[in-house]
Amino acid sequence: MRADSIKYETFDDRAGAAHAGSRLATSLTLAAMSLGYGVVQLDVTIVNTALDAMGRTLGGGVAELQWVVSAYTIAFAAFILTAGALGDRIGAKRVFMAGFAIFTAASLACALSPNAIVLIAARLVQGLAAAILVPNSLALLNHAYADDRARGRAVAVWAAGASVALTAGPFVGGGLITLVGWRSIFLVNLPIGLAGLWLTWRYAGETTRAPSREIDLPGQLAAIGALGALAGAIIEGGGLGWGHSAVIGAFAAAAVLGVLFVWRESRAHQPMLPLSLFSHRLFALTSLVGLLVNVAIYGLIFVLSLYFQRINGLSAWWTGLAFVPMMAAALPVNLLAPHLAERIGPCPTIVVGACISALGCLGLLWIEAETSYWMICAQMIAISGGLGLLVPPLTSTLLGSVEKARSGVAAGVLNATRQTGSVLGVALFGSLVAADSTFLTGLHLSLVISAAVLLLAAAVIGIGAPARG
Repeated sequence: MRADSIKYETFDDRAGAAHAGSRLATSLTLAAMSLGYGVVQLDVTIVNTALDAMGRTLGGGVAELQWVVSAYTIAFAAFILTAGALGDRIGAKRVFMAGFAIFTAASLACALSPNAIVLIAARLVQGLAAAILVPNSLALLNHAYADDRARGRAVAVWAAGASVALTAGPFVGGGLITLVGWRSIFLVNLPIGLAGLWLTWRYAGETTRAPSREIDLPGQLAAIGALGALAGAIIEGGGLGWGHSAVIGAFAAAAVLGVLFVWRESRAHQPMLPLSLFSHRLFALTSLVGLLVNVAIYGLIFVLSLYFQRINGLSAWWTGLAFVPMMAAALPVNLLAPHLAERIGPCPTIVVGACISALGCLGLLWIEAETSYWMICAQMIAISGGLGLLVPPLTSTLLGSVEKARSGVAAGVLNATRQTGSVLGVALFGSLVAADSTFLTGLHLSLVISAAVLLLAAAVIGIGAPARG
């Protein structure tokens, strides 16, 4: 009996150790995925505090600075669907690690750029790598967390880290620019990339592969052309004029390529964007909300950075400090979001978040050149807090609306729509504030548009979602 007892105790100990090891691996997988998404979001906004310094060093006006920001988000949005399908085909872990390696190398190229053209090209490669990282990080999380509640909380942590990175970008960038110079904002990605690669290699489990999954090259080319032409038309329209032949031609090209993209996807055997996904109402609604929210938030981060530096004359350091309240609001609200969603439902939580951000935008409408920072601090917190509240339930709801085998493509659709919104927001709002003489008028109009877009997002999900959403 004693020997049997020892035998059973040893078995229990081993089972407990295996369970503890599994929990550790799952937690460190979450850490790796959070690093991947975090560094992607960091590079969306960290450049904003460097805009003035980049302009002085490399030359160019607001349009060139818009391209530095938009090159990243255009590549991000255009390639993300193919990246999600590629992860489904050969394994999300393999693709995620490749993306991290490319992102790290491209960051080094950004830091060493001798002129604006090289920097824009390196940012394009960064955006491509970001497109690889995001959907595959979500696919790996979906693989690691089978339970819906656990997955929702893991996504909240994943989103919280990204939200902190997003809002910390200007602050971290300001400090690095002041102490070292603008090139250092890209070098900070190197240790993050190495840590993320090691954690993924060591702890993440590979997803189930679908070798029959094809890559839709014609659809990919049409998507790149349509988004690039649309962004170019909006960016250059602010400087050349909306009636300029090149701007009109770019809008026409975007429309034609957009129609060709939809036509191709409706007939392809294995499309990069399965249009059948949008037959599910909740999937379609959350994708649209993702686009609308990013138009408002990312466009505002761009113009507020220019406002602090060019209108108020703040240094990169003080501009970064001005965004600290937004950084402080993001993390606790991200972590609160899944608990609120469990109580009132994910769709009502999204509505509340969008309305809070919209109120923050409306509260900034009276901003002027000499407005005290402390008079706009609460509104900035509201904008960030609303975003932090809606992103976790938005992401989790979309992923939960499709079968797990299509989680990579679903994650790609959400992030493609969100990054498309980012491209449009930066392009549109940047064109509105392109001239210093009319900057404040453009800023006020940007705030009105942002509030309207956020309220539209709230109405879309609040009215359109199923009652049980």
